[in-house]
Amino acid sequence: MAVNLSIKDVPDDLAERLRRRAARNHRSLQGELMAIVEQAAGEAAPGASARTAAPMPGRSWVQGHKTIEQVAAAAQQRFPGGTSSSVDLIREMRNSRYGDA
Repeated sequence: MAVNLSIKDVPDDLAERLRRRAARNHRSLQGELMAIVEQAAGEAAPGASARTAAPMPGRSWVQGHKTIEQVAAAAQQRFPGGTSSSVDLIREMRNSRYGDA
């Protein structure tokens, strides 16, 4: 049986920060609060979706975000030789459009 929990007298600034956090994680405020409670309790509810489940070690994408270090590491793995400079790409496109060499 599910239980309803209530927190009274939440300061406005805290409530707004929670709303922004929920928006960043593409969740409703209720979904964000459930994810926080599940993480604090140390386990996900049976059948919890990837959006509400507590993150697994090394898998922060489960909550819908990655650190900049994780993004950089993934990019280095995917493009080990790096990528072309955006300046060079724009210059090449401009030159081909206007016939410059």
